[in-house]
This record gives sequence, C-alpha cells and structure tokens, in this order.
Amino acid sequence: MSIWFAPPDLEQLNRLHQTTAVSALGIRITAVGEDSLSGTMPVDQRTKQPWGLLHGGASVLLAETLGSAASMCCVDQSKWLCVGLEVNANHLRGVRDGTVTGVARPIHIGRSSHVWGIEIRTEDERLVCIARLTATVIPARA
Repeated sequence: MSIWFAPPDLEQLNRLHQTTAVSALGIRITAVGEDSLSGTMPVDQRTKQPWGLLHGGASVLLAETLGSAASMCCVDQSKWLCVGLEVNANHLRGVRDGTVTGVARPIHIGRSSHVWGIEIRTEDERLVCIARLTATVIPARA
C-alpha cells in the first residue's frame, strides 16, 4: 500500500530544489517506491571535506532533503507543510569518490509528526551513513 497523498513527481521535486543548497551539491531525487524516496549525491569537490572524504554535513543534507521531500508528499500540500524538527546521523564509512545514494523510508507517519529512516550507501552498496529525520506537520499559510 502506498504511503503517498499524491504520487511524487520526480521532475517537480528536482525543480523545487533548483537554486538551493540541494542543487549546489548536485543532489538529485531519482526514484519513488511504494514506501520510499531515493536520491543521489556526487562525492566531489562540492561534497568533500579538506582531507578528501565525503563531508558528514553533506550526508546530513542528503538525508534531510530526502526525508523532508518524502514527508511533504505524504500530506495535502494545500493544507499542510512539513518541516524538519530534528535530524541525527551516524557516519559509518569514509568515501573518497563516486556517487552515494540515499533511501528514505517511513518509521512513523502521524498527523502531527513524521519520522524517517535514511540509509546512504556507496555504488557497491556499502553503508556510509544512517540518519533519522523527525518532521513536524504544521498548517500551510494561506
């Protein structure tokens, strides 16, 4: 059974993030599942820290982007807005190059809060980061 209020439109989600930190880091939302939203991020000069490894903050930005976008797709956007309340991440492996892929899946979808688990992996499926995002659901402004 699908979790979506309306099926997410990948083109629209990526267009929404133009001219933001999301597009500046090369993040793209790439796939929608029955209960998941996925996206990719390059490991390059935009996303590395000075020692040549993927910056933990870039991983958190990918995780929060996927969780927040997924949360918004679970509500009637004419009435509700979902905003991040808390995010945490465990960085498990260093990455020097390539592309990482994040997958957000719901842990809890309630009326006033959503909790998402996000796993970020390398191209060969090695786990890089596990994150959790809590979003609060608030009334949209008229």
